[in-house]
This record gives sequence, C-alpha cells and structure tokens, in this order.
Amino acid sequence: MRHPAQRSRLTGELRGLWHLAWPILVGQLAYVGMAVVDVAMAGHASAQDLAGVSLGVSIWNMLIITMMGLLMAVNPVVAHQVGSGELSQVPHVVRQALWKALAVGLLAAGAANLAALLFQHMTLEPYVRDLATDFVWITSLSMPLFACYRVLYGYSTSINQTKPLMVIALLSLGLNIVVNSLLVFGTLGFPRLGGLGCAWATLVTVAFNLLALLWWMQRASAYRATWPLDRYEAPHWPQIKSLLKLGLPIGITYFAETSAFSLIALLIAEFGSTQMAAHQIALNFTSLVFMVPLSLGLALLTRVGQSLGARDPVLARYQAWVGVALGLGFAVVSATLMALFSQSIARAYTSDAAVIALTAQLLLLAALFQLSDSTQVVASCAIRGYKVTRAPMVIHLTAFWVFSLPLGYVLGLAPAWAPWAPAQPMAVQGFWIALVLGLTIAALGLTGLLRQVARSRLNSRSLR
Repeated sequence: MRHPAQRSRLTGELRGLWHLAWPILVGQLAYVGMAVVDVAMAGHASAQDLAGVSLGVSIWNMLIITMMGLLMAVNPVVAHQVGSGELSQVPHVVRQALWKALAVGLLAAGAANLAALLFQHMTLEPYVRDLATDFVWITSLSMPLFACYRVLYGYSTSINQTKPLMVIALLSLGLNIVVNSLLVFGTLGFPRLGGLGCAWATLVTVAFNLLALLWWMQRASAYRATWPLDRYEAPHWPQIKSLLKLGLPIGITYFAETSAFSLIALLIAEFGSTQMAAHQIALNFTSLVFMVPLSLGLALLTRVGQSLGARDPVLARYQAWVGVALGLGFAVVSATLMALFSQSIARAYTSDAAVIALTAQLLLLAALFQLSDSTQVVASCAIRGYKVTRAPMVIHLTAFWVFSLPLGYVLGLAPAWAPWAPAQPMAVQGFWIALVLGLTIAALGLTGLLRQVARSRLNSRSLR
C-alpha cells in the first residue's frame, strides 16, 4: 500500500501533467480531425478520390511530421530557460527558430513536389495519379506557413500556454469541415472538386492557424515577458546552428517512423485502390488515437525540461516515469476499444464493403501495437526533455529501417529473391505486421535509454 505522502505526490504530478496535456490533446485531436475529415469526405466522394488523396497525404504527412521534429528543438531550449528563470533569453531563441522554420518550410515545399514525380512512374489510374500530384502541389504552398506555426506552437507550450493552441485548433477544425464540404461536394454553388477540395481546405486552415495564433499572442498578457516579435532580428547563425544540431536528430527520428507508414502507400499502389484506401483509413484512425500519448509526451517534455532547468533531476526522473505509466494505461484502453469496434470504425469512413473488411483487419493489427506505440512516443519525449536527441534517432532508424520496412517488404510483396518470403504477397497486411515488430523494438530501446539518461543525470549531480 502506498504511503499517503507518495499518493499525494503521484496525484499532484498526474494533475500537473494533465493540466498541461489536455489542451494539447484537444488541439492535436482537432488537428488530426482535419485529416479525418479529408479522408472521410474523399472516401464518400469515390474510392478513386480516396486513393488519390491517400497518395498525396502520404507525402504530406512524411514531410510535415519530419518538419515538426526538426523544429521541436525550440521546446526543450525554451523549457530549460523558463525553468532556470532566464526569460530574457527566450525571445532571441524563438526569433532564430522562426528563421530556421522559414528555410525548412521552403525546402519541404520543394521536396514535396520532387517526391510527387514518383507518381508518374507508378502503376496508377490516370485520375488517381493526377489528383495525387495536384494535391501535393497545392498543400506544398502551406509548408512554410506550417513551419512558422510549429515554432510558435512549441514556444507557447514551453511557457505553459496550451489553451490558446486548443481553441485555435478547434476553430480550424470547424473551418476545415466547412471548406471541405463546399469544395469536395460543390455545395452552395461552389465547384465540385472531389478529393482536390481537401488540398485547398488544408491550405486555408494552415494559414488560419498561423494568423490566429499570432493575433492571440499579440493580445494575451501571458506572452508579454517573452514576446519575440517586438523587433526585427537578423539571422544569428550560431544560434540557428545550435537549434539545428538539436532538432536534426529529432527530424530524422520522426522521418524514420512516419516514412515507415507513408512508404507503405507507395509500395502497395500496384495492389489497387482498395488496398490503398484501407491503409489510409487505418493509418488515419490510428493517428487520431496516437494524439493522446503524443500530447502526454509533449506536456512531459515541458515538465521534464523545466525541472532540469531548475536543476532538479530527481523530480525530472519521477515525472518521466509517471508519464510513461500514464501512456501505458491509455494504451490498454485504446487497444481494447479498437479491437472491439474495428468494423464500426471502418464504416464511419467509407461505404465500400471491400475497404471496410480490409480496414477492420488492419485495425486489429493496430490494436496489437498500441502498448509499444504509446510507450515509445512518451519515452522519446521525456528523453528530449533532457536535450538528448541522437540516441533516440539511432533507435528509431534501427527499429523501422533495419527491421520493420525490410520485413514488411518481404511479407507484403513476396519478392522472388527472398527464400523465406510467403508464397503469396500479403500486401498491406504484411507491412502492418512488420510495424508491430518495429514499434516493439523502438519501445524497448527507448525505455532502456530513458532509464540510462535519467540515472546519468542523477550521477552527474551527485558528483558536483
């Protein structure tokens, strides 16, 4: 039985973590809800529209999530400065992070359009190919805007201001639904664009996110002590280099994981629209569920970073493991519900019987990796709170590119050169089986790394 003081400490930590995490969660759910709306509306337009949007989204997701990692360096840096009381240093860091974001966003836009050239060399229906290419071109215009928004997002989170992000995300979700309805189905006299309407809705909502957050920050008193846009500051390359050094491994980490999911859409294109549509629906729903442990992780990063900035590694370690335990508790619930309601979830996205059946099978596999997926994301965020980014990168690259993707390729495509390949290609199911292995390896590696990093920081304190 726990001592009353221990229970009180645990309750206080859970309350503090949840107070910071729940607005992030609502905001993240609203953000992913936009993608849910895109996929659902494209799916009800036609299976071909859903397939084209799925291909376009596979490139969008890969680059957007990689950018999120590259730009996340602002989170631990600002959190440490807040914890140590060095508020005067925050504006400089954010201004330089915005310069970095602008460059990253422009490079990502170019990379997206180059990647879209792959569609010309794939066996696709002409309508699907053209839709996917146009989707990428339109959404690439929003990437510099999104990059700047994520820097301001990280800055706001790290000074404990998460509710504005929630409110703006909810407003954006409503805007996204309206624009999608107008353009996908051509309501109220607007042109019926099908899946391409989803791309224009994405561009509009990303621009709204950035402008709304700037408007809020300029008027809220909570930002005045650290407001970064009160004056112009030219690029300061040492600071940008420092942020890049910290953020590049995170970006590669995010790329390693998201590419394992996104590349599946490209590799299974030869199996037809049903396979691509089922993969996108299952990926879309699991991404929605993933927002809960991700939100806990982002809140945990802030709390661990602030505790370390205040030179309290004992509290930081305690916070880290409480966060991991909370993420695991949620994973048990999500896995159970996903397994029980897989058919109902699939029907919410599409009325195509073949797509529903295959999606339900993929969701059962997704239920299997909920525990490992939740553990790895919360643990990795806690580790970033320690400003450790290279080792998690190595673990993710190993888990997904050394184990998961090669195994998925063999199971999914059954190449003739692999003697242990199945007799018939397992298509998308083979890739998702391999994802279970990759996420499990990542979870085991990252929890071990968190234990080592936390212990090392404690030992270095005791030697002072």
